[in-house]
This record gives sequence, structure tokens and C-alpha cells, in this order.
Amino acid sequence: MTMPATPSPRFDTFYRHDALTRLLFDYADAHPELVSVASIGKSFEGRDIWVATVTNTATGPAADKPAFWADGNIHAAELTASTAVLYYLHALVTGFGADSQVTHLLDTRALYLCPRLNPDGAELALGDKPRHIRSSTRRYPYDEDHVDGLTVEDIDGDGRVLFMRIADAHGGYKKCELDPRLMVARRPGEFGGEYFRLMPEGTLTHFDGLTIKVNADPEGLDLNRNFPAFWRQEFEQAGAGGYPASEPEVKAMVDFVLAHPNIGAAISYHTHSGVILRPMGTVADDDMIPEDLWSIKRFSALGTELTGYPAISIWHDFKYHPKETIGGTQDWLYEHLGALFWVVELWGPNKAAGITDYKWIDWYRDHPVEDDLKLLKWSDEQCAGQAHADWKPFMHPQLGPVEIGGWDKMNYWRNPPPHLREREVARFPAWMNQIALSLPKLELLRTEVRALGPDTWRIRFAVGNSGWLPAYVSKRALARKVVRGVMFEIHLPADDATVALVSGKPRIEGPQLEGHAPKASLQAFLPNREVTGDRAVVEWVVRAPKGTRLALTAQAERAGVVRTEVSLD
Repeated sequence: MTMPATPSPRFDTFYRHDALTRLLFDYADAHPELVSVASIGKSFEGRDIWVATVTNTATGPAADKPAFWADGNIHAAELTASTAVLYYLHALVTGFGADSQVTHLLDTRALYLCPRLNPDGAELALGDKPRHIRSSTRRYPYDEDHVDGLTVEDIDGDGRVLFMRIADAHGGYKKCELDPRLMVARRPGEFGGEYFRLMPEGTLTHFDGLTIKVNADPEGLDLNRNFPAFWRQEFEQAGAGGYPASEPEVKAMVDFVLAHPNIGAAISYHTHSGVILRPMGTVADDDMIPEDLWSIKRFSALGTELTGYPAISIWHDFKYHPKETIGGTQDWLYEHLGALFWVVELWGPNKAAGITDYKWIDWYRDHPVEDDLKLLKWSDEQCAGQAHADWKPFMHPQLGPVEIGGWDKMNYWRNPPPHLREREVARFPAWMNQIALSLPKLELLRTEVRALGPDTWRIRFAVGNSGWLPAYVSKRALARKVVRGVMFEIHLPADDATVALVSGKPRIEGPQLEGHAPKASLQAFLPNREVTGDRAVVEWVVRAPKGTRLALTAQAERAGVVRTEVSLD
């Protein structure tokens, strides 16, 4: 029987839900030994939230292996995040058998890939008349229409949501002297020029001829604020939802991760800024467990080396407001579960335009006109003039004559232009491979059987952690008591009176296993005293007839499972 060919997706386009679904199942059909696809839940509108499990099943099931999670597109219009996860899936299946690193990865680890955590929001963003909401399409916090104000939407039918400008002596913007296409802020104390009032493209309800307010989206949820750790009510954190994991999309992920304790590290893809964000969002570095911070910084530096993206702290360098904190997936996975976690903000249009030495969030509050001119030049030369649309007259149904144009935030800011999308997401598979291959991995070291009498036997069972990370992954996991030491089991036949345990327990909790990561340099003041901290040994004494075969199991939540048999002879 001929297997279906590996899909050849386009990474310069964004797939709608039905097409993405077919694509994922095409991978599973072409590589059933490597890929399986399952729904982990339904979205608010009833769409399946798909997760692809990727591992070489010939070397064991995914549940027996340490695992890495990657998700994308929790925010509706951040569609390149979905592309990043899809690209990784493609790199894994095409690399297996051809690339030694990828082959070893799929032989020894499992990967859970969720390209689109928020299918409803993505469908809205990809619609014929697109709307760019934050996350879920569920109305929140109120289920009612606005009775007045400006609703942001595409009103001229070109498939884009741009800006509108109206000449107004009291306006806060003017045409740039160096390029009149560009609107720049009016200077303090400036009068006597031609000024404009700018607002998003959209329609007005009950316009009184003078006052305009831009309505918030009726769909006000932010799914990334709905996770359990550090959850705060709406008055403290906009979009938080009614209670932790109240939204079906978030609950689906939470339930899946909790049901898969083998997940030791994760990445969530977003857009935009072109930066790797590391924990935490709610506390400073000084308040983190030092050993965890060192480990996270080590992997973050590796991310910078392999991707070219700078790695920064959410708390110290990426607050939307200096007096506010940002909670989200990263805090839940690390703070509650002790898994290592990063947020990747894909794509930096500023960087693409040659802007350097800017501070991430601060730049969006204020920056020099020279930066805007660089961006306009980039639009002209690299984007066929589409990143910044020329201003065109339009007869607005409520405002009368206006002009529509300016920055296309959806297609050139929130997401890279089509010809740059694959380049942007291709930066990340190597880093994800390195993280996943650093996860703890339980391996069999030795079994020994020694006769103590004609029907009495001593059994020794030794395992080790071959991973860079310790079996517990982080000290936060130990503090939260979400991981145990290695659990050893000997499986005795329940209906055979000739087999009995003389000493030892059927299930024994062993120690936590360290990884092979050095604790300090060779020049450290004190030597590492746990030279074999990566190993554990248990023993039992069993009474059984010669030739009896007994199954042994060792398991660590994040390091996988070892299964073996011994023969009493």
C-alpha cells in the first residue's frame, strides 16, 4: 500500500480552520508512525482545537517520553504564530530519518503541537470582511451592542482596516514635511498649520456631528489573561474572564497539560516585536528561584544565538505600562507546574526597517519621526508600498468626505508581509529541538538478579537521567509538589501464590534525579558532591520458582518511563 505524500504547505499564506484541519490530518495520514491528531476541546463557537502529537511510536508511546508543548494563535489576528507551529511540524516529519538531531528527538521525546488555540478569533481575522479582535469571539464583559460611537471595521471593502483622516484645525496630527504621506504628531505649542484628526477606519452610530469615541470590541476577552496563575478580575486585568480557565479554549489547554505531566517545557507563539520573552510577568528576577532563573537564562541565551531574537524579561522589559503586570500562560506553566516556558513575539517591523537601539514597548508610546521615515522607505522598497497605504478620498456615510490610508497593521505589523513569513518562522525549529533534547530522559542502567536460596532472589534495578535538565525540571516544580522522585514498581502476578515479596514494597519512591548539566564551573570554590546524582537504584527480595519472569517499571513524571523484565535464574 502506497502511503500518501507528505503535505507541501505554503508558509506565505494563512489557512482557515477547515484547510488547517485537512492539512494536519494529511500529515497524520502520510506519517502515521510519527503523527497523530486529536481534538483537545471545542472553541466557543464549536470548532475543534487540534493538537498534533509527534513522536516515533516505534520507540514507545508519547506518554512514556518527556514532552515539549508549542502553541500559537491564542490572539485572533496573530496568525503568524500558527504558521510557526505548522512550520515546526513540517520540519519534524521531513527531518526524521534525514537529520540525526530530529531523528534522535522523535525517538526519545514527544512533542505536542497546537497551531491554533483560538480558531474562532482567527476565522474572524481571516474573514471576507475582517475584524481584528483580541481573542475569543464571545461577547464580554457585556452581551449587548453599542448604541453609539465608532465601530472599527473595513468600510471601503478593500479587505483592510486602515485609518481615516479629516482636516481639523484642532487635530493632533499633520503631514510630515519630508514626506506628506506620513502623518506625524503636532508639536507642543504649534499653531498655524494644516492639521488633521485621525481615527481608525469604521462606521459611526448616532453621530452628533461633533463627538466621536472609538468603541471597545464587544468581544473583550483576552484568553492569555484567563489562566489560573495570578488571575485577576476585570478591574485589574482587562479581558480576564469570569474566573480562571472560564473560557473553553483555555480550559482545553489547561486540561490537556494537566493530563500530560510529561510536559517539561513549552513555548507560546505570538506577534509582534521580534523578541523572546522569559518568565516572569508578575515578579522581578530577584524574587525568582535563582537556580531556575539561571536555567531559563541559559536557554534564553541559546534562543538568541540560534534565532537572532533578543531574550528579555517580561517583568523588567516588556510591560505595557510601568505600573502594570502581565499575567498569562507563562506564569501558569512555570509558577503552578514548574515547567520552563517562553513567549515568542514573532516579527519586528521596526527591525526590518533598520531601526535599532529601541526599547520594546516604549517605542510604541513615542519615537522619532526618523523611525517613521525608515518604515515608510521599507514599505516602498520591500512591501510594494502596501505596508503604508496611500491616502484616498472616501465618502463616509456619517462623516462625509474623509481620506482612508496609513499603516496596515494587520498585514504588515501584527504579521510579516507574505514574502517574509517563512523566513521569520524558520528561525525557531533549531532552538525548540535543543530545548526538547535537554529535557530529562529516564534510561535503564542495569538489572541484577542474585539467588539467595533455591526459591529466593534479590533483584536490583538501576536507572539514570540522560538529560541536561534534572528529572524535576525546575525547583519551582519541587516547591509546588507537582513532581515525585523516581517511582519504581515490581509487578507480581496477582493469582500466583508461589510468588511473594519478601522485602521491599511493590512501589518505591526513589530520589529526584539530577541532569548532566554542571552545577558550577570547574573553578568553583566547592566541588560537586553529588557525582552520581543522576542515578537511582532499588532492590527487592522475592520468593518465586526458578525461571519466573517479572516486569519492572521506573517512572518520573517529566523524564519518561522505563519498562523491563527480569528472569529469576
